[in-house]
Amino acid sequence: MSVEDELTELRSELRYVRDRLAVLDCVMNHARGHDRHDEELMASAYHQDGTDEHGPVVKPGPVYGAYANEAHASVFADHLHNITTHTCEINGDVAHCESYVIGAMRARDGKDVHLIGGRYLDRLERRNGQWRIALRRCTVEWTSRGDTALLTSGAFTGFIQGSWDREDPSYARPLSLAETPVQRW
Repeated sequence: MSVEDELTELRSELRYVRDRLAVLDCVMNHARGHDRHDEELMASAYHQDGTDEHGPVVKPGPVYGAYANEAHASVFADHLHNITTHTCEINGDVAHCESYVIGAMRARDGKDVHLIGGRYLDRLERRNGQWRIALRRCTVEWTSRGDTALLTSGAFTGFIQGSWDREDPSYARPLSLAETPVQRW
């Protein structure tokens, strides 16, 4: 293999790795936006003409965050969307992804946590150098419910408690032990 051929191959591989990371970052940023109720971050995951389908609800992607925040806040005290298995097929400027998601949603009364397992089926497109969601479809595969009494038992006294806004410690820059205000259990 010539040096020129090797460089061409390396450039191609590097482009794939960069694209793959950008696609995964988009999916992860959407999940983070969900859990911080950060509408701006969620909207940034979609193209302006992107679409989100969650069951019977189909919304333009950029406004999905406002809808989701209101819907989640009406029944949950907090939640975490955990992206696990993630596969991605990239063909030029289009990527098709399947991301497994486990949502842990604590009921507003604080007594139960609901676990929901499903998948995000995404088509992302690179436009103007940016990978964003063009279409997201959501499946639900299973659910489970558990007791959250351990949270208020004293076992987690002193642990940081997250918040649904930009006051959450994850936004602090620089993150500081002494200067980053937190809520605690």
